[in-house]
Formats: sequence, structure tokens, C-alpha cells
Amino acid sequence: MRARPIRLCRNGRYTERGIQGVDGFGSERWRIEPDYAIRVDDSLGMLGVLVEPTSVVAKAWEQVELVGGRSWFEPESALVTGAGPVGLLAALLGVQRGLDVHVLDRVTDGPKPELVRALGATYHAEPVTEVMTALRPEIVLEATGASSVVVDVLSGTARYGVTCLLGVSPSGRPVRVDAGGVNREFVLENDALIGSVNANQEHFRTAATALADADRDWLDRLVTRRVPFDRATEALEPEDGGIKTVIDL
Repeated sequence: MRARPIRLCRNGRYTERGIQGVDGFGSERWRIEPDYAIRVDDSLGMLGVLVEPTSVVAKAWEQVELVGGRSWFEPESALVTGAGPVGLLAALLGVQRGLDVHVLDRVTDGPKPELVRALGATYHAEPVTEVMTALRPEIVLEATGASSVVVDVLSGTARYGVTCLLGVSPSGRPVRVDAGGVNREFVLENDALIGSVNANQEHFRTAATALADADRDWLDRLVTRRVPFDRATEALEPEDGGIKTVIDL
């Protein structure tokens, strides 16, 4: 699998609606230049809201393939840590690539394990170190941002493994790291560690295609809560067993 090169802003002076320097689309009317619009399959309906988070993982997968493509790279297995919206969508794109996908999260019941199994992937709730030792995955997409999980996945991939960090770790929570051990692992096994965030137009197109090819019932089950606009602040409150909350405009 060889992906196309992408353009990344290096000076930080980009704009991104709702993220960087420009208002988002939370209004009844808005304008956008037609060249920036991405067509979403009509059959997705309101599930088109999933295009943006899917674009994030579309970019992550492209980055993994670009890094892996520096030499012979035909991975067979991937581990996704975290079964939130980003993690589950990352698993979806991994399954669509024909990989043996495994997803790790802390919960043992509810919609997350069920959604993973419905993809044909394997769900794990064991400690990270146990899962890494048993699987030795060739690709890891880390979507929890938990510092301890990040440390545990760094030295457990197969040779020539690629780890992509998608979660953002909080500050002020130090963890002990065997830096020498991580160094030896990465150097002697030609491993790679990359970070990825946001996406460009091509990733949005890839995301729209991936969602159009996905099972609609599976996508619908990702949205576990819909909140009306006049109660939008409720979307910030934790939901037991929840995955994706959508604000209905």
C-alpha cells in the first residue's frame, strides 16, 4: 500500500474552520468556497457528521503507510488503543484495508466491545503490556492519550513497527520511562514513532469514501447520544458507556 504525499503547514499560519482562526459551522447559514467542499454520499444522511473524525484517522493511516513505505511493508496486523470515536473509526479503516485489527480499551461490556466484534476485529480489555506481548502488532494507532499506554506500546511492536500517536496526553502526570530500552528497540528494530493531527482535503475525501463503504447500522451505533442545540452544554458531560455525542442543530 503506497499513499500519496500530503502537504503539511510548517509555519502555523494556517486556518481551519472551528479549530484555528476561523469560526466553525455551528450556524443556520454559512458560506464556503466550492473548491473546499467535499461531497458526502446522500445515504449517510446525518451520519455525515462522522466525516471529520474519520478524516483524522484517514490521515493517520496515510502517514503510517508513507513511513512504512520507506522499505518493504506489507503489514498484516494492527492494534488500536482506545475505543472512542477516533479509535473505532481507525479500526474501521484498518478492517477496510484487510488487516487483522485488534482494539484495546478498559471497558468489558457495552457498545464498544460489540462494535469492535461487529467489524470482525478483536476486542481486548487486558493490560496493555500483555496485549502487546501476545500480538506484537506491526502497526499501533494510539488514540487514548494516556501517558502510561503510550509508554507501554512503544517497545512492543513487531520488527519495523510503526506507532502513530493520535491522542493528546495531559501535562503534569509524569511516568517512568526506560529511555535506553526504548532507544535500543527503535534503533535495532528500525521502528518508527510519528504523531498526527487534523487533516487536509484529500483526507476528507478519503473519509467520505470510507464511510460510504461502511455498514450504516454500525455507523449509527457509534452515535450514542444526540443533544438538542438548546442543551448543548450537556454534550460536555460524561456519558456512561457513551461513544459519540452529536449536537442537533
